[in-house]
Amino acid sequence: MDLIKPEIGLIFWTALTFAILLFVLKKFAWKPILGAVGDREDSIKKALAEAENARKEMQNLQADNERILKEARAEREAMLKEARELKDKIVSDAKDQAKVEADKMVKQAQATIEGEKKAAVSEIKSQVANLSVDIAEKVIKEQLANKDKQLKLVEGMLGDIKLN
Repeated sequence: MDLIKPEIGLIFWTALTFAILLFVLKKFAWKPILGAVGDREDSIKKALAEAENARKEMQNLQADNERILKEARAEREAMLKEARELKDKIVSDAKDQAKVEADKMVKQAQATIEGEKKAAVSEIKSQVANLSVDIAEKVIKEQLANKDKQLKLVEGMLGDIKLN
C-alpha cells in the first residue's frame, strides 16, 4: 500500500533521483543524443534531396531518351525515303539505258538488214544482167548465124529508126 499513497520521503528521493538522472543525461547524453538525432535528420534530408535529384535526373534522361528515339526514327525515315528514291532512280536509269540499248540494237539491225537487202538487190541485178547478156548473146548468135536473118534484122532496125 505504500505505493498507492506515497510518502513525502519517497517523493523526495524519487524527485532527487530523477533530477540527478536528468542532470547526468543533460551533462553527458543529451548532446550526443540530440547530435545523433540532428545527424539522422540531416542524413534523411540529404537522402530525400538526392532522391529528388535522382528523380529529376531520371525524368531528364527519359526526356533525352524520347528525344533521341524521335531523332532516330526521323533519321531512319529519312534514310528509308532516300533509299526508296535512290532505288527508283536506279530502276529508272536502268530502264532508260535498256531502252537506249534496245533502240541502238534495233537501228543496228535495221542498218544490217538494209545493207543485206541492198547487197541482195545488187546481186540479183548482177545475175539478171548476166542472164540478160547470156540470153542476148544466144539470141544474137542465133540471129547472126543465118545471113538472111541478119539482113532482115538490120532492115527491121532501120525501119524502126525511120518510123520513130
